[in-house]
Amino acid sequence: MKLPAYPDYKDSGVPWLGKIPSHWECVPSRAVFREIKEQGHQDEPLLSVTITRGIVSQSDLLENTSKKDSSNLDRSKYKLVLPNDFAYNKMRAWQGAVGVSKYRGIVSPAYVVVRLRNPDYPPYFHYFLRMPTYSKEAERWSYGITPDMWSLRPEHFRLIEVCVPPPSEQTQIARFLDWKTAQINRFIRNKKRLIELLKEQKWNIINQAVTKGLDPNVKLKPSDVEWIGDIPEHWEARRLRTLAAVRASGVDKNTNEDEVSVMLCNYVDVYKNDRITAVIDFMKATVTPEEIRAFELKAGDVIITKDSESWDDIAIPTFVPEALPGIVCAYHLALIRPFSGEIEGEFLFRAFSSDPVADQFRIAATGVTRFGLAQGVIKGAFFPLPPLEEQRAIIAHINEKCAEICQAISRAQREIELMREYRTRLISDVVTGQVDVRGIAVPDVIPEDLSEPVDDSVGEEDLAELNLEEEPVEA
Repeated sequence: MKLPAYPDYKDSGVPWLGKIPSHWECVPSRAVFREIKEQGHQDEPLLSVTITRGIVSQSDLLENTSKKDSSNLDRSKYKLVLPNDFAYNKMRAWQGAVGVSKYRGIVSPAYVVVRLRNPDYPPYFHYFLRMPTYSKEAERWSYGITPDMWSLRPEHFRLIEVCVPPPSEQTQIARFLDWKTAQINRFIRNKKRLIELLKEQKWNIINQAVTKGLDPNVKLKPSDVEWIGDIPEHWEARRLRTLAAVRASGVDKNTNEDEVSVMLCNYVDVYKNDRITAVIDFMKATVTPEEIRAFELKAGDVIITKDSESWDDIAIPTFVPEALPGIVCAYHLALIRPFSGEIEGEFLFRAFSSDPVADQFRIAATGVTRFGLAQGVIKGAFFPLPPLEEQRAIIAHINEKCAEICQAISRAQREIELMREYRTRLISDVVTGQVDVRGIAVPDVIPEDLSEPVDDSVGEEDLAELNLEEEPVEA
């Protein structure tokens, strides 16, 4: 859909906004919003203001996470938020943590609550305040000791300019963006479902190959290990300690003058990559010579996540195909080095990825807010073990079958990113009047289509704000 421009434009007088339709206004936020500081509603539901979704109930935000809510805190100074009120996170407004509320509830004193002065259409301003160019302007008005502690004070929020179309256009703009956003989100949702199906297909290939082999007619025998079940009769089930050396890393990210400079392969590198290669942007740190000898990456190594905030993120593996001198395995990880002649490193990596093996670690993980694996648990886990030649055949089979699947996943992920970029650009163009949507017929939108699937709707940045309740409050 190619959208037309407005017939006439004028200079907004605001550099970051540029030209706006000639009949629009551009005014400071104080002319549109007034701050609300109503307190004393301690029994209302808790709300949070997120980067990815705007205002959400805190119970929804915490669902499926190990984070704890704020129910045990003193809420006497929490601020009331009514439907159609706006709230923003003072320390994250410049990242987009702002939005209009659909709920009645309360937010901590670390947030600012504002209300429209006139009965304009709130969804228009929800889109406006969350566009990237507005976030950049909020960043310019924020200040603090370090960027991580920058705060957008109410007195500075009031000075930021906003575009104000006529009320009828605000309504049409918001309805148009709801419609287009719903279409884009449905596309993204379908692509995510495709990715999940492809991943399931990939795991099925791996599970079958590493636990049953490639011959569908092979005779099976009990492995005598509950998690693994039956295996081919010429295979073994062996504890990891008999197949590889296991070393839990304690190498931290500190830099000390009397140590050797290296690059660290850390938790995120392992969690996000099937293979560790030199193209990854590793963190710089220093280590002792003993740590280099113990944890420098060698060809055939397998690295797993040893600690995590979630029990199902335990023992996520990655493979090191080539030696990486000067790159060291960091803390929260375990380095596993296969014994030559016993097991191929890549087969061990694929075995870690299989459900029968991974289940052993998920069950064994201990913790409350953070989960971990003892080194003895890792060493004691059972693995199916074919002969070496069969291991190599299984590796080749998995790589061949999974290559096309991985390409399809990458294509779908790229399409999702392109649609997100298009959505961001479209919202910015429409709410600043760069395109005219007044004459477009807009159908009704199903409310649930306005959000992306839950698995992508909450990130670490959103969860981090639950620590803001103890932020000092200015007088």
